[in-house]
Amino acid sequence: MKKKSKQKRVAAIHDISGFGRCSLTVAIPIISAAGIECSVVPTAVLSTHTGGFTGFTYLDLTDSILPTAQHWQDLGLEFDALYSGFLGSYKQVEIVSDFYDRFKTSENLVMVDPVMADNGVLYKTFSADFPKEMRKLCKKADVIVPNMTEAALLLEEEYRVGPYSKKYITQTLKKLILLGSKLVVLTGVCFDENTLGAAAYDANTEEIVYAMAPKIPEQYPGTGDIFASVLLAGLLKRKDLAYATKTAVNFVSKSIQRTYEAGTDPRYGVNFEVGLKTLANSTS
Repeated sequence: MKKKSKQKRVAAIHDISGFGRCSLTVAIPIISAAGIECSVVPTAVLSTHTGGFTGFTYLDLTDSILPTAQHWQDLGLEFDALYSGFLGSYKQVEIVSDFYDRFKTSENLVMVDPVMADNGVLYKTFSADFPKEMRKLCKKADVIVPNMTEAALLLEEEYRVGPYSKKYITQTLKKLILLGSKLVVLTGVCFDENTLGAAAYDANTEEIVYAMAPKIPEQYPGTGDIFASVLLAGLLKRKDLAYATKTAVNFVSKSIQRTYEAGTDPRYGVNFEVGLKTLANSTS
């Protein structure tokens, strides 16, 4: 009888919002749907995400991250991937960097989603020099997943509004790879007014792949978290970069489309749950 392969395991380091479909509330079901165990390190607990809501509660869990890491080390736990998203402070960036040092091996994958900005603007919770700290974390990653705004901040360049030329996207990808990762997947890429998607670059092959989808005239929180989680699941299931990127773009696009057609309040995030069965099949 053929021996079955060991189930893969991810350590996901994100905040958790009780309502609003982002961070851990999307990472856990998406990674799990792909048949991958998802262990979590909550950095904070909020009643809702901060995009468009007021009066939300916030419980800072910074001081629990390293004790969690130490306990896991004591248990001898190992991970096939380490995955971080929104980090709320300089201290959290430093702690997550230490977390990576503890659990990084020659075999596993480190993904950093440098969540800190969108639409040309750094989030109000961060000071202007925060991107410098995020660059340090990106140096420890195998894969980084910035959007166009975050890419400009990481590169200390002025943000440009799309549509973009392929030459500009190529230059941006090659500059980002110099930060230290092996793979870069750039989101928010558009070459015209009607489509939106991602561009992926593999430093080993120097190949660039694009994945585009119809642009929907609405913005929803959490779609970046969904994209990165699907991408990670695909890579861990040994799918190539092009396939994983296209799967992530298509999954996010369909989630946005069904949410837009339903007329749901954008603050509530997108209906990704309906697509989980299809995702499970595409990453099997």
